[in-house]
Amino acid sequence: MKSHQLKLYNTLSRQKEDFAPLSPPFVGMYVCGPTVYGDAHLGHGRPAITFDTVNRYLTHLGYRVRYVRNITDVGHLQGDADEGEDKIAKKAKLEKLEPMEVAQQYTDTYHRDMALLNTWKPNIEPRATGHIPEQIALVEAILNEGLAYEVNGSVYFDVLKYNKSYQYGKLSGRVLDELMSGSRDLDGQGEKRNAVDFALWKNASPEHLMKWDSPWGVGFPGWHLECTAMSSKYLGTQFDIHGGGMDLMFPHHECEIAQANACNHHDPAKYWMHNNMITINGQKMGKSLGNFINLQELFTGNHKLLEQAYSPMTIRYFMLTAHYRSTLDFSNDALKAAKKGYKKLINGLRIARAIAFVPNPEAEQDQEQIQQVEQSIAAAYRAMDDDFNTAQAIGHLFNLLKKINSIFTGQLQSAALGEEVFSKMKETFITFVVDILGLIEEKGEVQNAMLDLLLKLYSEAKTARNYAKVDEIRASLKEMGFVVKDMKDKIDWAYEE
Repeated sequence: MKSHQLKLYNTLSRQKEDFAPLSPPFVGMYVCGPTVYGDAHLGHGRPAITFDTVNRYLTHLGYRVRYVRNITDVGHLQGDADEGEDKIAKKAKLEKLEPMEVAQQYTDTYHRDMALLNTWKPNIEPRATGHIPEQIALVEAILNEGLAYEVNGSVYFDVLKYNKSYQYGKLSGRVLDELMSGSRDLDGQGEKRNAVDFALWKNASPEHLMKWDSPWGVGFPGWHLECTAMSSKYLGTQFDIHGGGMDLMFPHHECEIAQANACNHHDPAKYWMHNNMITINGQKMGKSLGNFINLQELFTGNHKLLEQAYSPMTIRYFMLTAHYRSTLDFSNDALKAAKKGYKKLINGLRIARAIAFVPNPEAEQDQEQIQQVEQSIAAAYRAMDDDFNTAQAIGHLFNLLKKINSIFTGQLQSAALGEEVFSKMKETFITFVVDILGLIEEKGEVQNAMLDLLLKLYSEAKTARNYAKVDEIRASLKEMGFVVKDMKDKIDWAYEE
């Protein structure tokens, strides 16, 4: 394992902490996945890319990560509440499908979009409907501890009783007295003893589409229950990292902590990580505002707010240019800038892979250049070790890219760096771009063949001094987003930045 002291911000302690996994080199990481009743949108993309990068960097450091990300296919009611219609069942009625058809359709499209964003698949991807027995057992355990109660076939978590021994609200900073006073209008209404209590199991009405037998009658699990049941099954009752979007901090993650403490008498995760939210042109994203953009609309440009299509790698790069805990604002100008930045890195990646060390016994090593390269490499790692600061790491990669470009154009001899530093620079740049940041070149075999042919025709026209044809080919390539690089000893192409 590489000797790095990684620090990460723990939402629970509200400070950066040294990362010390419970059983090194093994790391258990659970991340809340999508509720599959619609196409994946930007709000799905950000946690997927955030925790993919966490997974990639931990793996790079030598940790063996078990990454578990769930699929919610039952129990998530409208408005994230304890009453109302199941989101998937509602979609099924609208489209005249079985609920599992809806869940499968949008699980498939979610996987498609995550693959386009080049995220690694989780090691385990459990579904809520596949773990009903585990969820029922969890409800029974909490009932046995005296921290839940049954009413008319539904089971609710007793938050006030729990709070006598534990602290409900410690993750989100919510104060129970304030939560109680803010919900007095609900006191005495419904089945709950207190408005702050939450459902562990809900009695199903006859028309409810998704329901199972239980000791309390036919019903379905509460939304918060599945993550506690599945994380403990696959990672144990204590694991290293629990991740998700900031919108899940309360009530979802708060309820997970309460459920885990109620039956296991300790918190489920050592570190809690939350990515911040996304805005569109400075506004919160929402369907009612008309600024709700799903990933496929971004990739195709098929949305009234988009001036053009933005490729999956442009979106991934853009998300990585902000720290995961900062708000990220999407706009056409920002995305166009990200497109240029991504192409610069990918041009650099092509060059880094192509350049080779050229020994020169007469060349002296340039200590200033060597120091600059070594400082940039160290700074890139420091950025990642400081709570996965991809934004700063990318800045240091561009410093390395300046050296790589200088060697490519002949302004700097590779021998001036020495073989060891040259190799380290090349390896670090490629490793960061591809393995850690997860950026890949978006091209195919047809593009390669086309470019090779056009460059061959360009070279022949240039040799024949047919400058009209030279200009025509150069202009055609520019229209397609490529530029010709005329150098002393060769002709190459690059993405237009």
